[in-house]
Amino acid sequence: MPPTTPMTIPMAVRVTPTFAEFPVWLLVLGGIAVVGVLWLMGIYNGCVRLRNRVKNSWSQIDVQLKRRYDLIPNLVEVAKKFMSHEKDVLVGVTEARSACMNASGVQEQAAAENMLTGALKSLFAVSENYPELKSDRNMLQIQEELTATENRIGFARQHYNDSVMEYNTKIESAPTVFVAGMFGFEAAEFFEIDEPTEREVPKVDFG
Repeated sequence: MPPTTPMTIPMAVRVTPTFAEFPVWLLVLGGIAVVGVLWLMGIYNGCVRLRNRVKNSWSQIDVQLKRRYDLIPNLVEVAKKFMSHEKDVLVGVTEARSACMNASGVQEQAAAENMLTGALKSLFAVSENYPELKSDRNMLQIQEELTATENRIGFARQHYNDSVMEYNTKIESAPTVFVAGMFGFEAAEFFEIDEPTEREVPKVDFG
């Protein structure tokens, strides 16, 4: 008998659909999803950038406040040599400084700073009765450093409040407000002084 040829079973060939063969609605839906994700990422990243700017601005205030706190003990020690009978005034400054250093949160910090500003004003007002203190070299140097520090605090506070305004406006405006709510972005607090008279830098005149 002649040799038989083995039967071959045809194999099914899997054909991958080309891009043009996808349904139009599926392509449109995929494109919308991609655009939506990119839009969401853009808004989220913008909120993060502004929030970080607020944090950085606050850190600049913190640096200057700590400089202010470092100067106050020297101020009190020099004043104590001439104002030994003004214990209440000196204690008031020391306690106000401690309250500032222990404050937490923007609003609590602002309230403590107001108290410290008031205590310093009282000290400087009383010092007018001590001519030797007004002409003391150490006091004059501390005065100069304190005034410069107060000015830097003022500039840093303005920059911080500007950053807060930009950030809050961003997260409270549509459509960002919806994304901000989803990801837990909260409005930042302004660093403000309540009373208009307390907005002024303590005026020190030992000249």
